[in-house]
Amino acid sequence: MSTAEELDAIGIDRLRENGSLKWSVFPEAIGAFVAEMDFPAAPAVDAAIRDALDRGLTGYLPAAVRDRMADAVARWQRDRYGWEVPAERIRPVPDVLTALRTTIDFFTTPGSKIVLPTPAYMPFLTIPAMHDREIIEVPMLVDGGRSVYDLDGIDRALADGGGLLILCNPYNPLGRVFERAELEAVSAVVERRGARVFSDEIHAPLVFAPHRHVPYASTGPAAAAHTITAVSASKAWNLPGLKAAQVILTNDADAETWARPEVAWAEHGTANLGVVATTAAFDEGREWLAETLGYLDGNRRVLGELLAAHMPAMGYRAPEGTYIAWLDARALGIEGSPAEFFREHAGVAMTDGLACGPAGEGHLRFILATPRPIIEQAVRQMADALREHAMRSRSV
Repeated sequence: MSTAEELDAIGIDRLRENGSLKWSVFPEAIGAFVAEMDFPAAPAVDAAIRDALDRGLTGYLPAAVRDRMADAVARWQRDRYGWEVPAERIRPVPDVLTALRTTIDFFTTPGSKIVLPTPAYMPFLTIPAMHDREIIEVPMLVDGGRSVYDLDGIDRALADGGGLLILCNPYNPLGRVFERAELEAVSAVVERRGARVFSDEIHAPLVFAPHRHVPYASTGPAAAAHTITAVSASKAWNLPGLKAAQVILTNDADAETWARPEVAWAEHGTANLGVVATTAAFDEGREWLAETLGYLDGNRRVLGELLAAHMPAMGYRAPEGTYIAWLDARALGIEGSPAEFFREHAGVAMTDGLACGPAGEGHLRFILATPRPIIEQAVRQMADALREHAMRSRSV
């Protein structure tokens, strides 16, 4: 049986029985709002976790296990992106959001503002306030149908007290994979203003040809000097519950800061099984990833075909990376929240674009990492709900 046939055979009943967050918050709806996959773990990851359990590796994280993960991450960065990063500059954290919080607390000027391109990953809009930081939102621009950074807007925001730019590449939720020239242009603005960058590259392994991920900090000495990079295997190999991500430090000053006990405390809570799984994913899970990426590539194309056939007024541009579709529902004639409409009337649970900032109003965040028949069912149910809505509207 091919990979596609195996994944197509996973049904909704099985997913609900497994009880992941995506399938339990709205138990009667198709879950498409949480960025996790509905696919089984890579065999290499499964074997590594079972071996770790057999060996009783359930205490605190040993240095040797941590260092093997750093070596694996360094190999991945070198092999995949041509980026040479010393393994000792790769540090464990439980998740990317812990990396962000640590960056805000210890790598920015107290009280400085956070500059955030929007629409944004939802926690990026809430975490700064937890650290008494003001957010300056800079809505993305559209050029030739592609979302691009508003460099002038970022420059103004940094001049207005912004100390940290949150950069997301590949971009959640818009699916952009930024080209080197785009990243270099951002770096020039940040460097001119003496600011910092937190680069969230958690979706980096999930890039569709012909696009290619470029690590932001690899674009030049200036970027390396002002960037904290966060990466993880959690999205590409579906490991978010195992709590292991990595911070990549690309200059001596940041490495010295990270070594301080109150900063390095961010590493505490990184889980053994997550570290073991991450090592196996980056070193031995590459073939599985290639097959899964091929399936996701098909999903993003099929979604476009289905929308064109059944809901042509729904705006959609296939993502260049990530398994997140950004849908434009503004022309559908729905009053209020489109997410609430489709959850209540179509039984499809998505994230409302407003949760990603005002720039996301009228949009929907739909997760593609699910069996293809479920995508087909979701689109059919959404189209049926729209038709019924139109009939009700005409009869009033």
